Amino acid sequence: MHPYPHLYTASAAAGPSGSVAVTSPGLPEIATAPPPEFDGPGDVWSPEVLLCASLADCFILTFRALAKASKFEWAGLECRVDGVLEKAEGVTRFTQYTTYATLKVAPGERHRQGAHAVGARRALLPGVQLGEWNAVAGRGGRARGVKWPPACAVSEHSLR
Repeated sequence: MHPYPHLYTASAAAGPSGSVAVTSPGLPEIATAPPPEFDGPGDVWSPEVLLCASLADCFILTFRALAKASKFEWAGLECRVDGVLEKAEGVTRFTQYTTYATLKVAPGERHRQGAHAVGARRALLPGVQLGEWNAVAGRGGRARGVKWPPACAVSEHSLR
């Protein structure tokens, strides 16, 4: 890893109508448009969906680094982030992000200790709630599920 601080640059350009071109040096261009909720086409990435995708991606990459440092072996991690956009106090903003993750480990691994050891909650960004954390082991459709953390409650968290 490079020493801090890190600088990330992205740009966007568009005309009066059509998609927005999002770019970053050395990366392919991404076409974006408003989501269907804002009368967008719904067939291209929207900024709202990209934000939720970034949170899910960050969760997995952070978990990967923590697992490597903890020497915790795992087979896969799936993550979904739901973001709630609403109008609060006259301002449209995201008021809640909820992360749902499923960790796949080899049969016989200690799910709860392993997931806890790598700090699943530490992989969350500030203000992001952990809605459900599952660890599964086994092969095919006969996987065994263990929920982590137990009795995890999802609550609203206002982000300002």
